Amino acid sequence: MSEALAPIFTPKQRKPDWIRVKAPTSTGFAETKKLMRRLNLATVCEEAACPNIGECWTKKHATVMILGDTCTRACAFCNVKTGMPRAVDPLEPEHVAVAAAELGLTHIVVTSVDRDDLPDGGAGQFVRVIQALRRNTPSTTIEILTPDFRNKVQSAVEAIVEAGPDVYNHNLETVPRLYPTIRPGARYYASLRLLESVKRHDPKIFTKSGVMVGLGEERLEVHQVMDDMRSADIDFLTMGQYLQPTPRHAKVAEFVTPQTFSAYAAIARAKGFLLVAATPLTRSSYHAGDDFAKMRVAREAKLAVAR
Repeated sequence: MSEALAPIFTPKQRKPDWIRVKAPTSTGFAETKKLMRRLNLATVCEEAACPNIGECWTKKHATVMILGDTCTRACAFCNVKTGMPRAVDPLEPEHVAVAAAELGLTHIVVTSVDRDDLPDGGAGQFVRVIQALRRNTPSTTIEILTPDFRNKVQSAVEAIVEAGPDVYNHNLETVPRLYPTIRPGARYYASLRLLESVKRHDPKIFTKSGVMVGLGEERLEVHQVMDDMRSADIDFLTMGQYLQPTPRHAKVAEFVTPQTFSAYAAIARAKGFLLVAATPLTRSSYHAGDDFAKMRVAREAKLAVAR
């Protein structure tokens, strides 16, 4: 067992009314699950125990998780299993494209586990997935949510940006003070530099990052993260409530109220983000297609004002 998870064996707390969701039972949910299994695709919706899976899968919206279902890290907040991953599936890019076509996706979100075992951190598979989507579903806009490509950032970012995703997302997850216990395998400023590097290589790509609250962060620490994101020219901030996936994961320090989320959102908008999504159930890919459309409109409006 990893050191990050070993000391934490606390029962999951009862959730407040505003964070509860119904168990998925729709036909659309079942059809989406069947498609993912037929194509041998993992989804972060399942692996991370996302509370929005019922709503999203009913609408045939699924976030594909490439490079397998086993992560080389053990973050204290994450439900994805840790271990030695299997070999990269060469059919995975085409299967992702088939899924996008069969689901009728106008916007797709593709994420991955951390693959510190690979020479390129898995960047090449992201490139192949983007290329397969462009060939098979050219009208589908593409959002990627990548790991931090530890010690491989420059080459990874260059390759992926060259492939031309519409949105590049990488989550900071929490405030710097909590990294040693919550995200011990990562470095806060390395993640910021990754996002900054994306904009430097191609300013037209929208950048996006998210944080969880309820882990014990202070209000002013969250404001500082917002400032750091804006310094890196990040366009879109997502903010949601951390939920403890199992008793072995980090305990919820606080269930943040919807009113506090609204206050955070107002502050973030004042700091200059093109778009902000901040609610208890907000997740990186929740309503991603609708948000992408809003982000494009916001950029056009900003450019019009500048002209």
